Amino acid sequence: MTTHNRFYAFVLLGFSLLLAAACKKGGGTVSKPGDKPEEVPEAVYDETGCLYTSYTGLVMAGYQGWFAAEGDGSNRGWYHYQGPNNTFKPGITNIDFWPDVSEYAKTYKSPFQYADGSDAYLYSPYDEASVDLHFKWMKEYGLDGVHMQRFVGEIKPSNASGKRHFNQVLGNALKAAKKYERAISVMYDLSGSNGEDVAYLEQDWNELQETFNLFDNIEHPTYLRHNGKPLVTIWGVGFSDGRQYSIADVSRLVDRLKGPSNRVSIMLGVPYFWRELKNDAESNPALHELIKNADIIMPWGVGRYNNDTYNSTAATLVGDMLWCKQNGVDYVPLVFPGFTWGNMHNDPSKYNEIPRLKGDFLWRQVAGAKGAGAESLYVAMFDEIDEGTAIFKCARENEVPLNGHLQFMGIEQGLETDHYLWLTGQAANWFHGESGYGAAKPDR
Repeated sequence: MTTHNRFYAFVLLGFSLLLAAACKKGGGTVSKPGDKPEEVPEAVYDETGCLYTSYTGLVMAGYQGWFAAEGDGSNRGWYHYQGPNNTFKPGITNIDFWPDVSEYAKTYKSPFQYADGSDAYLYSPYDEASVDLHFKWMKEYGLDGVHMQRFVGEIKPSNASGKRHFNQVLGNALKAAKKYERAISVMYDLSGSNGEDVAYLEQDWNELQETFNLFDNIEHPTYLRHNGKPLVTIWGVGFSDGRQYSIADVSRLVDRLKGPSNRVSIMLGVPYFWRELKNDAESNPALHELIKNADIIMPWGVGRYNNDTYNSTAATLVGDMLWCKQNGVDYVPLVFPGFTWGNMHNDPSKYNEIPRLKGDFLWRQVAGAKGAGAESLYVAMFDEIDEGTAIFKCARENEVPLNGHLQFMGIEQGLETDHYLWLTGQAANWFHGESGYGAAKPDR
């Protein structure tokens, strides 16, 4: 038995022994779409017209949606594609992966070229058709849906263009989610915020409900519910990296969002070592009290381990999930395909810091989570090409543009550009209850 197989068997046995008598907290069940549109069973809506009544059993990804292209109408230039000083040209860019744009209805000529001198193009999620394509892929490959990222620092009143951009992308996504029957929810990211920004989140959340008629089950039947309430996520609480807001700030926000009648369900994005209050987590027991007031937690695993260290680091899963069961909180583990940010830092040593290994690394996390008893997954991320965690279609290593003295990473040779979408879909099949999956990565 390999080390990975031994780990998988160990956590499965350990979790079974520890939690056999524990009951699950959560909402109802949902019929699951299949791999391809022609194989999708008829969707089952509840009596209120809602399709996704619980996160339990779902495999969902984070959706950044923060890119913009010169000429897309957002007036943000090459936003999030660009490097320092808003410069976007060979040798100066934030992105390590290049999207495969062969299927997009609308693309924009970039300042980059391929080795043969032809121009390289990029997409913008500001365009409805681009977001529609992404949700079409989700349905084709079996991904249940996405959590739409909303960066508080970019939507506050002093950043009108940012708010306009994220509202446009969210509107595109809500329309596509309904069309393709994909789960969707709003996820706030507090990175770069202060206490005043955290408080402003409540105002933005109320505005979203009014602007989009967010919880109308006819207009938005696939908005995700959990424990009978619409789900909203607050990411970035309890981290030990010197943030300019406190656990108390977030606790007050959670109380206000829930209100006396528990108007919403809350998922918190917390540090990986939240239970032990060490390493990336503040050494503050107030974090545990806040978590007990939430419905779900999603610990942030990106950058916390690689393929070689995963087994030892992820051994915390069983204890983490036991704590959550005992305290009536649901637990959704994170998985990611790899990590690279050499271009963001203008540092080639940071290329492929956490190698993808043709999907071996991603599947090791999927199997580890499943073996520990997880019932749902958060995949980081659908479209994150800045740090190379994207699972959507990206150009292969031999198909990327030139990048001056630097380079672009790509999907490994011998794989298709959709390989990580496909592999994530296989993970979703497993979490939906299909047989034939285990510790060994599936063959395509």
